[in-house]
Amino acid sequence: MSKLIAIVVSGIVLIQSFQISIDDIMQLDELIEHAQFHKQEYGDNFFVFLSKHYGEQKVTHTEHNHKEQSEHEQLPFQCQGHFVSILAIVQTSFQPSIDTFEIATSSETNFHYLNLYASLSDTQLFQPPKHA
Repeated sequence: MSKLIAIVVSGIVLIQSFQISIDDIMQLDELIEHAQFHKQEYGDNFFVFLSKHYGEQKVTHTEHNHKEQSEHEQLPFQCQGHFVSILAIVQTSFQPSIDTFEIATSSETNFHYLNLYASLSDTQLFQPPKHA
């Protein structure tokens, strides 16, 4: 069971590293419909379609087909998030020095006690019964 959980969690981390969101998964049907449109209109196979919308032919395709711009905005994986993550791990060898270990003793004290509260036990009002 723990292996299954580890596989699922590592799969989730892998998918998140590709920046695939739920919105992109929900828009996959629009990607398939637009790919079928390109196959019928232009005779493109799926790899040419991907090149026109995500690859090296994207600039020329968007310049020549302004009427399809609203459909292109609905395609998944259009988010271009840029971030940099820097991780630095510095290992230093720590060896505590036992030679300089000292116990400091001091006989001088700076402590005094004052009774600063009033007790209700001093009065005769709240005393326990004396005869049972």
